[in-house]
Amino acid sequence: MTTAVARDADDAAVIEASWRDTEKFAVLYDRYSAQLYRYAYRRVGPEHAEDVVAETFLAAFRQRRKYDLSRPDARPWLFGIVTREIAGRRRAEEARYRTLARSGSGEVVDGFADQVAAAVTAQALRGPLAQAVGRLSPADRDVLLLVAWSQFTYEEVAETLQIKIGTVRSRLHRARRRVREALGGSNPTTTIEEVR
Repeated sequence: MTTAVARDADDAAVIEASWRDTEKFAVLYDRYSAQLYRYAYRRVGPEHAEDVVAETFLAAFRQRRKYDLSRPDARPWLFGIVTREIAGRRRAEEARYRTLARSGSGEVVDGFADQVAAAVTAQALRGPLAQAVGRLSPADRDVLLLVAWSQFTYEEVAETLQIKIGTVRSRLHRARRRVREALGGSNPTTTIEEVR
């Protein structure tokens, strides 16, 4: 398999090719590093995000021979690894939510009137939302943020966290309920995107 072919191959084929030619693994980095970085940045902040992503790819590279080649999409596998890396930095993540809850300030969002209105609403809820997310159990927070920030399906969350779909549903329901209660009944799914 040549590098050009590997770039068009599914993730399982890339991983298998990396068993013979370790440089092939870089294709996965090219495909997923930006997504993983955005997710890590939101969870642990810029001071830790690059390290989390680097550790994720190092762990993935080391575990690549254990990858289930029947799964053509490595995204859930990689997000599972990044979630475990973040778990090792829980204090940094929780400190970030405390800081966001106190500051209440955020980045300006450019866009159309609807986007501006949504941003203003989210801005007003940013502090309480960050506080509510920070108070969730790590397991509930993982599920909520994979769904909200990475648009994972329940099946992808289950695969990523190696839990049953029923567990995903119950954790997500509990997390949404707790966040909604903390926001005085506001819908967290319309504002969670703004917590960064």
